Amino acid sequence: MANEKKNIKENKPKFNPYWIYGIALAIFIGFQIFNSSGYEDGSITNPTEFFKFVENGDVDKVEIVNRRLAKVYLTKEAEEQEIHKKSKPNTLLPTATKLPNYKFEFGELEIFQNKLNKVIEDNNLNLEPVYITEENHLTDFLLGLLPFILLIGVWIFIMRRMSGGAGGGAGGQIFNIGKSKAKLFDQNTEVKTTFKDVAGLEGAKEEVQEIVDFLRFPEKYTTLGGKIPKGALLVGPPGTGKTLLARAVAGEAKVPFFSLSGSDFVEMFVGVGASRVRDLFKQAKEKSPSIIFIDEIDAIGRARGKNAMSGSNDERENTLNQLLTEMDGFGTNTNVIVLAATNRADILDKALMRAGRFDRQIFVDLPDIRERKEIFEVHLRPLKKEKDLDLDFLSRQTPGFSGADIANVCNEAALIAARNGKKFVDKQDFLDAVDRIIGGLEKKNKIITPSEKRAVAYHEAGHATVSWMLEHAAPLVKVTIVPRGRSLGAAWYLPEERLIVHPEQMLDEMCAALGGRAAEKVMFDKISTGALSDLEKVTKQARAMVTIYGLSDKVGNLTYYDSSGQNEYGFTKPYSEKTAELIDKEISDIIENQYRRAINLLEVNKDKLIQLAEVLLEKEVIFKDNLEKIFGSRPFVVEDREGPTK
Repeated sequence: MANEKKNIKENKPKFNPYWIYGIALAIFIGFQIFNSSGYEDGSITNPTEFFKFVENGDVDKVEIVNRRLAKVYLTKEAEEQEIHKKSKPNTLLPTATKLPNYKFEFGELEIFQNKLNKVIEDNNLNLEPVYITEENHLTDFLLGLLPFILLIGVWIFIMRRMSGGAGGGAGGQIFNIGKSKAKLFDQNTEVKTTFKDVAGLEGAKEEVQEIVDFLRFPEKYTTLGGKIPKGALLVGPPGTGKTLLARAVAGEAKVPFFSLSGSDFVEMFVGVGASRVRDLFKQAKEKSPSIIFIDEIDAIGRARGKNAMSGSNDERENTLNQLLTEMDGFGTNTNVIVLAATNRADILDKALMRAGRFDRQIFVDLPDIRERKEIFEVHLRPLKKEKDLDLDFLSRQTPGFSGADIANVCNEAALIAARNGKKFVDKQDFLDAVDRIIGGLEKKNKIITPSEKRAVAYHEAGHATVSWMLEHAAPLVKVTIVPRGRSLGAAWYLPEERLIVHPEQMLDEMCAALGGRAAEKVMFDKISTGALSDLEKVTKQARAMVTIYGLSDKVGNLTYYDSSGQNEYGFTKPYSEKTAELIDKEISDIIENQYRRAINLLEVNKDKLIQLAEVLLEKEVIFKDNLEKIFGSRPFVVEDREGPTK
């Protein structure tokens, strides 16, 4: 019985203060309903019909309410007429007073009154309008309170939002606005990520490991007179493992680790960002030796004075100034190390980048073929895969992929295998996953006409033919005319991993990219809009050759590239109008020369182009073997090539 009573008590709904608001609202609505006396307040008419009723002598009384609304009461004889039968009021509740038959709104009271007096006088009627002022005191009172209720509600909402739902006790949350939002990882917090989970990045891991060792065993370095570095900046493209490396530091270090994002300092109140920086370093110094990790530091570390909207940048600059002072100013503690990560190091303030604040800049680059294999080994651990899965093959198929991209490939392959009802993830699933990530989802049901399909086939065959004939162009691996993503066809190549690029290599790549449009010109003597992505690619390459790398003989050994980003908000070109004309003409000449070169190659090999396009129309997907049957073995031998990319 006791348990039953306990269960009954637990099942009872808990009191919610919002119930009071709901009950008050229901009472107010009910009052309004019953205050209306439960009747339909007359049929709607208009002044023209009203004056006709007056002329006919059907009107017994007229009430003018609040100088804008007229309520019309008909005589008993008029109510019996067929035209007025529908005007009888529908009463929901019994009432002793007579209800109006019609009502309508009018404009100016004086105009209405003059016209009514004229009709009464012309028809010699005994009708005198009655003027009434109606008031709803409760509604007026509530409307008077409404602005104050809204102001109080908005204030409470803003205070709760700014407090982030945290704080100590009622009313104490507002005082936590200037507190740091950093998450603390220490010996009481379990962090499972270690350096074993970070594949590749050997140089970056070595530098970060040294920082961890210094904090754990400082005497090893201080006996020789060394000083601990005050900060390390992780720089690299998105997805290369900067944040993962920081998580590994949190898992490996046996010291307190404070983690937060650069945007956590930004707040709507002036001075909050600087206050949070002070509070963060205060907490870190109290727990020293310790590590602070600021992810996406470019949110507050942007170079001062470069923002186009100077007024909105003051708060960010104040936050940055406080960070600079805390990292290397009077009274700083050398036992606090700052790790930061960004993929926009070019826009950071120079004062933030100098030695003494960030002593080390660790570049986390895209992984090479060996590092990609190690990353695959990490992400393949939880997958049920084939026993003889070739990791070397997978690493060759993913050039230019970051660690995040490889994780996505593994996950997508597992989803594809599950979708096909397989028990293990095999090689083909990974190839399909790479195709899905690079080109997008296949759209086999996309409506395409036979003429469009033929044009796409010759376009892709043109790419394949030209790339096969050129020495420095990436040879083809696969071509498909199945619509994928936003494209009607796609081609996968074997790009060479180069550290430096020669002009001949860039020109061959441009010629291969223009092979699709050249094939349309050779076969149909007309071109289409299907070469948009190709034209965008070659235009960027040609502009880079002329304006960045200084590979144009006419322009000379000049570059207009600004690696410091100082000209980001400049509105003037760093060259004259005459030079601009020369640059434009040189870019156009480079592209047109490669276009004519592609046309000449295709005209010489037109029969093979037609043969390849017909095979592509028949099979929809062709591979390297099909090209070797038509063109023979490729005469150019290139070593150390990698897998497909688009």
